[in-house]
Amino acid sequence: MRKPSPGLNLDLHPTETEVLICGGTRNTAAAAVGRGQSPEALRTCGRLRITDPNPSWVVEEMPSPRVMGDMILLPNGEVAIINGATDGIGGWESANTSNPTPVIYRPDLPVGKRFEVQAPAGTPRPRMYHASAVLDRNGRVIVGGSNPHQFYEFNKKFPTELSLEAFSPYYLDAANDGLRPNIFDPSPKDGPVHVAYGGQLKLKVFARVGVPGSVTMVAPSFTTHSFAQNQRQLFLQVQVKPVQAFQMNGGAATLFPGVYEATVVMPATPVLAPPGYYMLFVVNGRIPSQGIWVHIH
Repeated sequence: MRKPSPGLNLDLHPTETEVLICGGTRNTAAAAVGRGQSPEALRTCGRLRITDPNPSWVVEEMPSPRVMGDMILLPNGEVAIINGATDGIGGWESANTSNPTPVIYRPDLPVGKRFEVQAPAGTPRPRMYHASAVLDRNGRVIVGGSNPHQFYEFNKKFPTELSLEAFSPYYLDAANDGLRPNIFDPSPKDGPVHVAYGGQLKLKVFARVGVPGSVTMVAPSFTTHSFAQNQRQLFLQVQVKPVQAFQMNGGAATLFPGVYEATVVMPATPVLAPPGYYMLFVVNGRIPSQGIWVHIH
């Protein structure tokens, strides 16, 4: 039994769905904490394709144990595992060691190669019980809060935390700027684009290197107690083709390379995407664009 452990649906496709649950504690941990001990959290993840006729769990090991963590779907289909502790249990003053090190999980790689450790903050703030995390339109994970006490306590080992921080995954490193697509039509600065179920949306995209090959749609989550409610991601059907774009240079028109038109097919049914607001990203390899808001209804 895992208590408490974060879990999520991996990216949704119309015909298959997988569930991933990571960390937590053994069912003996609460009694151990009651005796003044700090049992190590679990470091395993269980993955299950629930649409298989005879589904079975695939168990993997994270780089470090984690309880009270958060799992956030990233624009490229990967998962950020962040926040939490390496020991104890979820609850008031029930852990002794925070886990400051984010981890990226890559579902498409072979078992044993799916986890990549990310650098912790220079001055890590413990994010434990009552911490939260959410994806933003830039592809960052905003983390905030933490209060492992019944009331606000600011003079404890793990004080009540009122701050917010932004975790930037590896794909936001400046070394990846050449691969980063840019959606320029519709403009990310505009309001939400209204789309219909089964309808098409045309995007104009610029990429200096490579051809953007996928488009994802991510629902913003409300995250508390290691569970990102409403979290959902879909890989959309898309056709990408180069288009001719010209840049004026001293009165002469010069062909401007790297411009593409992406024709995106929206989900066909609210079963896949309940009505509401989503962030839509174009992805080049593993490098996502800045997102635009879409409103499907």
